[in-house]
Amino acid sequence: MHSSVHVTALNVYPIKSCGGIALDAAEFGRRGIVHDREFMIVDANRRFLTQREQPRFALIRPERTDSTLTLQAPGMSRFVLEPTDGVRYPVTIWRDCVMAADQGDRVAEWLSEYVGATCRLVRMPDDVVRPVDPDFATTAADEVGFVDGYPALLISEESLADLNARLAQALPMNRFRPNIVVSGAGQPFAEDTWAEIRIGELGFSAVKACARCITTTTDQATAERGPEPLATLAVYRRVARGVLFGQNLIHASPGHIAVGDGVEVVRTAAPPAFLEPAQR
Repeated sequence: MHSSVHVTALNVYPIKSCGGIALDAAEFGRRGIVHDREFMIVDANRRFLTQREQPRFALIRPERTDSTLTLQAPGMSRFVLEPTDGVRYPVTIWRDCVMAADQGDRVAEWLSEYVGATCRLVRMPDDVVRPVDPDFATTAADEVGFVDGYPALLISEESLADLNARLAQALPMNRFRPNIVVSGAGQPFAEDTWAEIRIGELGFSAVKACARCITTTTDQATAERGPEPLATLAVYRRVARGVLFGQNLIHASPGHIAVGDGVEVVRTAAPPAFLEPAQR
């Protein structure tokens, strides 16, 4: 089934929970968009840190080239790092424990000064495999970097417009940190019903609607927090595991997509059953 749905934005997030980079085109490798959540900040116990605990991560602006990672943040000097796969140790992300490569003392000092607590930057080496949750994987080979759980997140502009129509102050799409933004479905939350899609040359399975956390309440330009959008989403987008906004995707193979590519809905599924407000 063809439609007028098309890609309007693509984003990559080189450091988990830090600023994103808009792309005109995205290359998907084994784990998702190349360089997406390739790096992660960990605490003194080698456990992952995110905007949930450190909202000021939103203000760290990374730039990734083939050979360097550059960090910028308010009040800090620009820092340029050459990624390394040198010293490795296990780090914890949710229930997973994976080997990661420490990126050295200098960047650790830079981050610790900015955060105000001891932390270090690690990279997922190319030879490390972190499998997708087998309950939702499409094949045993599905894997991810340091993203929470799935290779890509898709949201439609219509869904954000529907949410914003319910808010006193509209929110930008960056609150939800999607990799793929689409438009043209003609109604909000059409992505709730997409089971398989094709974007350009690349096939995707929509395996799990995304339950949203407190990061969505963090202004990505100021790091300030408020009650929205979670308060409003809880009124009409709540299920037992939380409030849903966006679809987690697994790509069928390496490949290339670009802004402007058409989105073909290959297979549909029933939408989630939301709880009434009185049942919360």
